[in-house]
Order: sequence, then C-alpha cells, then structure tokens
Amino acid sequence: MARYSQAADTADAERFADGVFAVIRSGKQKVRKDGQRISLTKSPSARPARSQLASLGLRTSAAAAVPECPAELKCRFVPAAASNYQVSTRDSNGMDVDFIVIHDLEGSYDGGISWFQDPVSGVSAHYVMKADGSAATQMVATKDIAFHAGNYWMNLHGIGIEMEGYAAQGPTWFTPAQYKATAALVAYLARRFDVPLDRRHIIGHDNVLPPRPARAPDAHWDPGPYWDWERFMALLDADQRHEREAGGGEQGRNVGVGQAVMIAPTFGKNAQTVTVCSPTCRSWTQPSNLLYVHTEPRADAPLVSDLALRPDGSAGSDRIDDWGSTVVWGQEFVVADMRGDWTAIWFGGQKGWIHNPAGVNTRPAPNARIVRPASGAKVSVYTTAYPRTDEYPRGLPASAQTRFDMYGFPPGQSYVATRTPLGADDFFPATPTRPEVVVTGGQRYDVIQYNRRLATVNTAETG
Repeated sequence: MARYSQAADTADAERFADGVFAVIRSGKQKVRKDGQRISLTKSPSARPARSQLASLGLRTSAAAAVPECPAELKCRFVPAAASNYQVSTRDSNGMDVDFIVIHDLEGSYDGGISWFQDPVSGVSAHYVMKADGSAATQMVATKDIAFHAGNYWMNLHGIGIEMEGYAAQGPTWFTPAQYKATAALVAYLARRFDVPLDRRHIIGHDNVLPPRPARAPDAHWDPGPYWDWERFMALLDADQRHEREAGGGEQGRNVGVGQAVMIAPTFGKNAQTVTVCSPTCRSWTQPSNLLYVHTEPRADAPLVSDLALRPDGSAGSDRIDDWGSTVVWGQEFVVADMRGDWTAIWFGGQKGWIHNPAGVNTRPAPNARIVRPASGAKVSVYTTAYPRTDEYPRGLPASAQTRFDMYGFPPGQSYVATRTPLGADDFFPATPTRPEVVVTGGQRYDVIQYNRRLATVNTAETG
C-alpha cells in the first residue's frame, strides 16, 4: 500500500497507507454523481505491516515539518494525506511557480484541515488561513503539487491558499486580520518564487478555467464577490504600483478604443445585486468586487452568455455561482467601444458592456501586454499548456490539451496577457522504479484574461 502511494519519502508513504487502512477498518459508503452507490464493508482487524516500509528504501522527511511562512505569521505544518498531493522538486526541476491562487473553504479552519488529511477527499492546499488571522497551517510543501485548483496544469504552476469562511457570507468571514495575514504570506511567497504582485498572477479560484468544457458548470467561484481585492492588493502595495504606472491612479475616462483598462470599482461604493439559491433563492444588494457584463450599453440589457455554461446561448444571471457574465477588480481587458456611461470590452469572444460613468469603474493599464490574432484566422482557446503527444517519452501517457471549441478569439478582438509567455510542460511524480519526470514541449502559450477566467492561447497564432 505504501508503494502504491508513489510517495518519495517514508512519512508520506506511511500516511497514505495509514489513511487507507483507516477507511478499510471503518468502512465507507458513497453515492456518486451518476447515482451509483459504492459500499466498502468495514474490517476492524485490518492493520498495516509497518516493518515492510524499510524495504522500500525511501528517504526520510523530517525537514518537511518546518513551515514555510513569514516570521510575523503564526504558522505550523500539518501534512495533508499523501494521496492528496504529489511530491515534486519545484522550482529547481524547471516547473516554475507562476500563480498564487486564493480560495475559501466553504467551511471551518479545523474542518478544512481535516478534509485535506482525509485520503478520500483527493484534494489539498498548500496553506489554510484562520478567519481571525491568528493562525495558519501549511499542509503541502511549496516544492510539491497540491490538488487545489481543479486544473492540473494550473496546480503544476500554482500555490493554493484556502481561507476559513463562506463565499456568500464573505463580509462576515473575511476579516481585516485575515486580509493582513494572507497578504503577508502572499508577499513572502511572491518574493521566494518571483511571482509578480498583480492580478494576472495573484488570482482567485474563480479565475481558473476548468480543464474540460464539461466541467465548467461545476467550476468553483470562490472567493466570490465579497473578497475585497482592492484592499488585499493594496496590502501587497500592488494597488499603489498600479496607480503609479497609470499616472497617479486616474480613472479610465481618458482611455480610448484598443487600449487596456483595469477593472477597478471601489468596493465600498460598488453595490451589486447577487442572488443566492441555497437552500432557497434570495437576493441582496451590498458592496461587491464585480461588475456585470451586458450585451448592450443599457442597464436592462441581457447579460452576456457564456457558451461553456449555456450552450443554447441564453443570457447570464445574477446568481452568485453564475460566473460567466462578470468581471472582477484587478482584471484587465481591452476597450472595444465607448458610448455614454458605458464601456465595451472584448470579453469571452464577444463585445460586452460595463457601466462606467466618467470612467469611475476602470483605470488605465498602459503597461498591459495585448495580444491579437496573427493572421485572419480565429485563435484556438485552451485551458492548459501541455506538450504535443509526440513530445512525451515512451511509456508516459500524454495529457490532453483540451480546446474550448465554443469559445472564440476572432480577428479584430484583443486580450491582455501575462507578462511573458510560458512554455508547454507536464509532470510525472517519482515512482519506486524511476525518478520524477518533467516533460517540456516546443510550443509557447500566452495566458490571457479571456473572461472571468484565464485561458491559454498558442503564441504561434497570436502577435
């Protein structure tokens, strides 16, 4: 059982085996999404033969117990279940950390830690933050790959931070102390891994595109509309830097068509109506980090449709989990048109309109890198950046580079990309018979702000 975990060190292998045997002893019942019922009869006498561990020749991992945290943060290391992450050697193995992803647990601090320790969950995060800012728990070493973003390629290049709280109750759970503690951790990690302190790289789970179109309806939308990105990025000094780059923080009134703007509504003044339908539907209007994107420059126009969520092209809604027709503070888009109090942006393959009287909800983004189709053909939109199938060594399964065929990046449109393109790559953890393997490809990809979420496009198709 320890060998099956594919863990590279004794402690991780032992934790995995212990977790499996705990499930065997207690039994387990589960109903899958397709309705299939799975049942494991409990076997209370099942016990692992621990003496066999030494025969695997795995390394020890005493150093992993030391948390990687800034000095001002009260932090401990509690390991996640070994099956809930992959041992790696980022970034010395060439797998760069490019993104820091903010999540919320939809639960309590202790509950989240327990969930990541449960091998049945199959998920983890590098860090868990307490709501009152008094403590943090690291559960996966930053060199290792946590399963947090629902997109394996993003996990390869990301560090995941989970916050205690509930997205629909954000103003209650997201406390000033939690903002401060999380910002201290993000600043520390950004320095270590040279991650730019901007919203192209400091992102939410709601900015991660799912790996396949079929997963889009279930894609997470945390930390949600009540996470104050403006406050958080100001704690990182990124907000002030944006203002300096934009010439003193001027609003977007002087921006023209074809130029980039940053979405920047003032949280306390940006009251938006959001509908929550759990357990019953109810709507309220309160400060929010988002703006709705309409099909026409008027408040009663339908919201734009996201074809990954609505294949029939029906209009979006104001439901809190309907992420397809909103933009969030700090995201950058290219201006497509302007009319009165409304600004149009290129958004998800279409022209979408945001309410922006006198540019109050945007700022110029003069240093944004804008990409356009290099020829007269539509650019393919992906969600990962894997090598080509023929670039994988024999014996290793190639990961599918899934194209979102319903999305478009046609000629005439343009989008804001991260600072530099990224190379195609993939990762395979070490096994008892071979070391870890990093597979690289010849293609390069731009990560663009396509809609509410990031997407990848091949640089061979853009310019």
